[in-house]
Amino acid sequence: MALLQKNSNVDTKLLISPKELSSLLAEKSSQTVVIDTRSPEEYAVSHLPESINIRAFFTYLLDKSSPEGLKKLQEYFAEIMSEVGISGAERLIVYEDTLNKGYGQSCRAAFLLKYLGCAEVSVLHGGYQGWLAAGLPTTDDAPESESSIFRLHPDASIMVSTAEMLQALDDPAIIKLDVRDRIEWQGLSSSPYAPDYCPRKGRIPKAVWLEWHLLMNSDSQIPMFRSKAEILAICRSVGITADSIVYVYCFKGSRAANTLIALEEAGIKAKNYFGSWNEWSRDSSLPIDSRVI
Repeated sequence: MALLQKNSNVDTKLLISPKELSSLLAEKSSQTVVIDTRSPEEYAVSHLPESINIRAFFTYLLDKSSPEGLKKLQEYFAEIMSEVGISGAERLIVYEDTLNKGYGQSCRAAFLLKYLGCAEVSVLHGGYQGWLAAGLPTTDDAPESESSIFRLHPDASIMVSTAEMLQALDDPAIIKLDVRDRIEWQGLSSSPYAPDYCPRKGRIPKAVWLEWHLLMNSDSQIPMFRSKAEILAICRSVGITADSIVYVYCFKGSRAANTLIALEEAGIKAKNYFGSWNEWSRDSSLPIDSRVI
């Protein structure tokens, strides 16, 4: 099992620095698993020592956020986690290459792990490039793992379903936050993959827009989330305050998960509409604002 040792009572933070992670892994009393969300090809070249590669955290698309669709998601990841020897009781650290290039894939992994019931989950702040910049070691050796039984304890409180998003449209107390790229918000593309990947382009009615990467210092060599004060100031520009209730969406819940961490770091209550535009746009019974803006 990758970096599997006895768990200590730790105060789990959403974000962990390369230095903090290095120190954590050096503790023989810790029970920590590091998950690499990059492609298998990138992982094969080099990765954090003893980390395991689970690309599905980024690639899996939720069919529908119905009870049946969510059950399918739960069973799919429970099988994967069991195969790599994760029970759900470990301290889990997830990482991607950089926080602004992988469409928030490590944050999507962290969100899914929390949804599945894992209590101690953190994202490596700065990602793989941050680890390299800190001069920390890497390897191309893949650790051996033994199967386990992953214990599902789904937390529905952090997930917004399509039905809940539909109910929220006429509720001014809930801010519907679209964090997709500009071209998607404008109604010129249906996804980050191809303009016509989904059958409809546009926005969820009454949504406000805040492009996801703005909550990070994306122009830096090692992109990281902005300070609490900066995040609150940017959010105020679209009407979001520390007292707001926010439902965040993107295309498949990945950039939304990235934004969710920024909002949580700033003390703003938010939930992830994980099905996002990929689900909403495919149901012709759901309203959209299809104007090109």
